[in-house]
Amino acid sequence: MAAQSFDVVVIGAGPGGYVAAIRAAQLGLSVAVVEREHLGGICLNWGCIPTKALLRSAEVFHLMHRAKDFGLKAEGIGYDLDAVVKRSRGVAKQLTSGVGHLLKKNKVTVVMGTATIPAKGKVSVKTDKGTEDLTAKHIILATGARARELPGLEADGDLVWTYKHALQPGRMPKKLLVIGSGAIGIEFASFFNTLGADTTVVEVMDRILPVEDAEISAFAKKQFEKQGLKIREKAMVKQLDRAKGKVTAHIEQDGKIEKVEFDTVISAVGIVGNVEGLGLEELGVKVDRTHVVTDAYCRTGVDGLYAIGDIAGAPWLAHKASHEGVMVAEMIAGQDVHPVKPESIAGCTYCHPQVASVGLTEAKAKEAGYDIKVGRFPFIGNGKAIALGEPEGMVKTVFDAKTGELLGAHMVGAEVTELIQGYVVGRQLETTEEDLMHTVFPHPTLSEMMHESVLDAWGRAIHF
Repeated sequence: MAAQSFDVVVIGAGPGGYVAAIRAAQLGLSVAVVEREHLGGICLNWGCIPTKALLRSAEVFHLMHRAKDFGLKAEGIGYDLDAVVKRSRGVAKQLTSGVGHLLKKNKVTVVMGTATIPAKGKVSVKTDKGTEDLTAKHIILATGARARELPGLEADGDLVWTYKHALQPGRMPKKLLVIGSGAIGIEFASFFNTLGADTTVVEVMDRILPVEDAEISAFAKKQFEKQGLKIREKAMVKQLDRAKGKVTAHIEQDGKIEKVEFDTVISAVGIVGNVEGLGLEELGVKVDRTHVVTDAYCRTGVDGLYAIGDIAGAPWLAHKASHEGVMVAEMIAGQDVHPVKPESIAGCTYCHPQVASVGLTEAKAKEAGYDIKVGRFPFIGNGKAIALGEPEGMVKTVFDAKTGELLGAHMVGAEVTELIQGYVVGRQLETTEEDLMHTVFPHPTLSEMMHESVLDAWGRAIHF
């Protein structure tokens, strides 16, 4: 069969790949996307979306227990884990079929199979029916990443789970160990802890949520511990002894090893890029610690070959992948584009309380040599937060004292994953403290705390 020819071939149909394909098609290019598993990738099928559906169930469950606080009555509160999981899978399915529809609507050719790049401008796809050959002047790598497996801590799906097993649990853990306290680890810890699992989180760094501002991490830790979550920092799981129905974890902390028994372990110790089997070495693509090395425009250094999203390195976020996909598609179509700046990308964690941030932490701003002003505002000083029954939280802003540039914003509390975008837009527009102070925020809203935090950096907060 003769090779099919396209302007662009995208490998991987996650939030980077499918968005790149749609944007390229909108710009009049002929596009094919190759996907070996599910349209929508990890994000829609096994990541961002189904986890949010689970966490929403946990949040409602948590609120039901607090009915009395709101003058309401709820008795015989319980949950059906299978039904919770079924809802989450239904949400994921609805969105994946939506991606299929969007690709079709934009006349993108979808090839299901495993791709390799035998030579520059060529893609060979192993499908159910045999091999399909595609040629294209431009190839976009969007193959994503998978869970990192540490030797001796490998998942078996029974006692030791990855995020995939945790999203479709066959049983409710009674005593759970979560290894790693990044976004994935803390979200699962939050979910199972809320549903009643006796949960311990082990983090090798000196604090949980290590990429967040230290003050935010400390605040979140206090809240988690109030909810009964056990947290061990500067600790390491050295080995797991598996027996029938139980795992004994050897946890090293302060130079001592303690053996603790659990019935379930979730490993969330980071990710590795899907770089194998593509033929990258032969093409001369530089790979550093399982990630493809690119310039600011996602170019790999091999003519006509680009890498976007998780495979191109941190931050490992769906919205970064999508934005890079759009940028590369527009660049291929000859448009004027701006590189994606990692420091302008917000990170959101949907534990309870939520955590969200953008830009530099206080420590990083000082490290970078800035003379800074820092503002803070607590949820307890906000009318809407109190009316919602969510008085625990805080907004923190970091400014350049000389220019008034907003260097970073960090939040913990109810709905902060929705609030953070205000500061993201502010940074994109190169706003200063003065612009933010002159902005009128609607009342009563949680967003007023964003205003007050800015005012506080200059000693002008009203309600605190």
